[in-house]
Amino acid sequence: MSQLAITVIGPDRPGIVAEVAEVLARLGANLTDSTMTRLRGHFAMTLICVGPAADEVEAALHPLSADGQLLTTVRAVRADGEQPPAGEPYVLAVHGADRLGIVATITRVLAEYGGNVTDLTTRLSGALYLIVAEVDLPPESAGPLAARLTEVAAGLGVEVTLRRADSDLL
Repeated sequence: MSQLAITVIGPDRPGIVAEVAEVLARLGANLTDSTMTRLRGHFAMTLICVGPAADEVEAALHPLSADGQLLTTVRAVRADGEQPPAGEPYVLAVHGADRLGIVATITRVLAEYGGNVTDLTTRLSGALYLIVAEVDLPPESAGPLAARLTEVAAGLGVEVTLRRADSDLL
């Protein structure tokens, strides 16, 4: 069995998720992790599954992209196995007037403090720009990072909050 990373991108319409999931189920591919969203009328999905070889999955998904509306990619990836937590989980929120470079600047500061972005969403609503990110931080780095983010946010004209995340409950 292969571990595969699959992406599907295109104009949003009802049924995309069902069509992709049905193709994978017919092939016996087990969907293990996924994220799907609509971005300004465009659908974007990334998923990891375990199943047949990449070329077989790619061929089975081809009819979904035959009309040129959807772009599908399939790539074999290496299994990570169980990994110990990489850091302490935090949630970062940034909001303020939209301007060029907010994501680049904020994520650069996170990286400088050893922070790893594990999930990030942005939204533009009128002139208001919002970032919500889940990040893993090295122990003892949250305080100094929060202080640096406050400085950087002031220069960008945005507000920032960093708070410890609640543990996932499954």
